[in-house]
Amino acid sequence: MSSQQRSPASCRRRRSPSPTRPTRQQRSTKNAHATEEETNWPGQISAEICGLRRTPSPHRPQKPMSQTEVAVLSRYISLAALLTTTTLATIAQAYSDDGSMATLRSVRQIMPQTPRHWVGDGFHVHPVFANKAFTEEMSPFLMFDYAPPTIFPPNSGPPKGVGQHPHRGFETVTIAFDGEVEHKDSNGGHDIIKKGDVQWMTAARGIVHQEFHSKGFSERGGTFEMCQLWVNLPKKFKMTKPSYQAILDGAIPVADLTETKDGQCSDEKVGNVRVIAGSFGETKGPATTRSPVELWDVTIDRKATVDLPFPPDYNCIVFVRRGVIDVLGNDGKSREVEPQGVALMKTDGGDRVRIIAKQKNTSLLVMGGRPLNEPIAARGPFVMNTMEEIYQANRDYHMGKF
Repeated sequence: MSSQQRSPASCRRRRSPSPTRPTRQQRSTKNAHATEEETNWPGQISAEICGLRRTPSPHRPQKPMSQTEVAVLSRYISLAALLTTTTLATIAQAYSDDGSMATLRSVRQIMPQTPRHWVGDGFHVHPVFANKAFTEEMSPFLMFDYAPPTIFPPNSGPPKGVGQHPHRGFETVTIAFDGEVEHKDSNGGHDIIKKGDVQWMTAARGIVHQEFHSKGFSERGGTFEMCQLWVNLPKKFKMTKPSYQAILDGAIPVADLTETKDGQCSDEKVGNVRVIAGSFGETKGPATTRSPVELWDVTIDRKATVDLPFPPDYNCIVFVRRGVIDVLGNDGKSREVEPQGVALMKTDGGDRVRIIAKQKNTSLLVMGGRPLNEPIAARGPFVMNTMEEIYQANRDYHMGKF
């Protein structure tokens, strides 16, 4: 027989009606008359979620739940309540005080301590940025030399330091943590910065200066600790008039630093932030900058967790001057940074840096700013946008135009 001649019965096997099984018409009729009690079995939804029972049928009598099933179901309900509470708490912690979403910045790279070298005969420094110096990753910062505490004996001879040398196209920022630095420049600037003071020199179109231990410090001797940062200037400011800012310790505002507990800032003070440039909360630094720059001297008195709000579109660099820290990122990873090490943060949309101080009396320099996104041409003491501008700076210096 061909397929066209095959009877329907040969294509699909039909089951004979069972005297004990309701027909389709009977089932439809009975469903239409099902009572509310039959179709709304208590605990139906919860039991289905837990996988304890199949969906009850109005045609199959339901047995009461056993003690084991009740216990398992209770555990699931308790767990669901706990997860809901935890999720809500996490969501609440993810918001800043102003109601906006707050996220942690993650670490891009840990840069370990670098070997020291001498700059002149007065500054024994770590070149902190190493091979990241003069790159856009650090912008607007260019270079960072840190001289850790070093004891110099009394010196009755010429002061130690660096003699006259030129600069063009950027700014030098010198922070004296201990000891004294005496500065003189071709623009008429002459100053001595002491413990806690900052000098912010804008070389711009050209300046010649010198940096030595002060005469008084040289004669007394003692502990010397300082750092110098180079900050790039936007192209439009590179050929402006040089200037100098003497920022004394007493002029640098100090903001309280409070502990972070359970993701929220508490009222418990655990340190302070000296705001040299930029702002920390409502505290603004005294330095005048040519592009958005943040520079904070942070002290954490004891082992504690703190959050440092930082603009999400700025490069952010955390330098450990003293102590050991963990940096906790939005990716849930914790990265350790040891003395004279750096945590280079990602620009991943996070608007705060979470620091866990693992030792008391921890000291950090936190810095960064909006990247300039301009070409960087650097050679020796000159930083411009093209190599031709570097050659011109060298010619101008040797022609006495600085």
